[in-house]
Amino acid sequence: MSKDYYKTLGVEKNASKDELKKAFHKLAHKHHPDKNKGDDSKYKEVNEAYQVLSDDKKRASFDQFGNADGPQGFGGQGFGGTGGFGGFDFTRASNGGMEFDMGDLGDIFGDFFGGGRARQKTKKGRDLQTSIDLSFEESIFGIEKKINLNKQSVCNICNGTGAKVGTKMNTCAVCDGQGQIREVRRSILGNFATTKTCENCGGAGKIPSEKCSNCRGAGVLKTNEDISVKIPSGVNNDESLRVRGKGESIKGGENGDLYIKLNVKKHTLYTRDDLNLIMDLNIKLTDALLGMTYNLKTLDNKNIEVKIPEGINNGEMLRVRGQGVPSNRGRGDIIIRIQVNMPTKLSRKTKEVIEKLKEEGL
Repeated sequence: MSKDYYKTLGVEKNASKDELKKAFHKLAHKHHPDKNKGDDSKYKEVNEAYQVLSDDKKRASFDQFGNADGPQGFGGQGFGGTGGFGGFDFTRASNGGMEFDMGDLGDIFGDFFGGGRARQKTKKGRDLQTSIDLSFEESIFGIEKKINLNKQSVCNICNGTGAKVGTKMNTCAVCDGQGQIREVRRSILGNFATTKTCENCGGAGKIPSEKCSNCRGAGVLKTNEDISVKIPSGVNNDESLRVRGKGESIKGGENGDLYIKLNVKKHTLYTRDDLNLIMDLNIKLTDALLGMTYNLKTLDNKNIEVKIPEGINNGEMLRVRGQGVPSNRGRGDIIIRIQVNMPTKLSRKTKEVIEKLKEEGL
């Protein structure tokens, strides 16, 4: 019987692999027999179509002959292969059921019917969080800080093995040295083989013949540890840094990470805008009219003379290039925002001078 796999998945003949996969996921999720109102026959049709079209050779043969009954027969087995579900490697189990590798389906359906290929994840210790205070200058130029942490660390006597120094390690009797225990779970589609970490040996496959007296066989214990952390230049207030491997340790696994929240203190003169440093400069009215020279001290303790031009307006900005926040994009600038202080009280003589200026149209 002729079959149109493109029509089954609801895609065009030029559909990409990503489009095929999305269509398959949607339809397989809809028709899966373990779901309410699922349709086993529809599910098998969708699965068969995807197994053909996702395989370049099978797809090319299907495109050439136009149906599943073409003369090539896909290796003489049709699309279903030895088990009727193309692309799956079926083997018989001793109880008469079937065990097979679900491949992508383990990811797709694991959330609602379980099973599939077990992916052994590396154990990881607990992540830690802390905070440190930085001066404004430290946040701009970076600094190395020492942090004291009370955390679960690898035992420095047994180096994490949990064994007494000089004693041997025995093969775990529960997992036979594999570090994993295999389990078979039943499903409507058959039996799914999964694995889990052996709790007896923690995945190591071996257990100590004599336990370390320092950590009592745990391989880890609570300690106070000083670590050095390099704070990069240009960090912001409330920013968090991640230091890999500086969290808590776990036997037979990798260390967690350390997250550091940065509290940057305010500066008396400068504020920050990306790579630029902003400052307000208060000047007298006469300085605004006649101009002046201002001695500026930068964050890295350089003394710079800045010329304020005559006739500058209130709110006008001056730029000192290359003295702002350093970064891999270059260094920002210092922006000086002029604030002209207007006199609140005028002497009689000052008023007379101003009246003359007014007569001149100033």
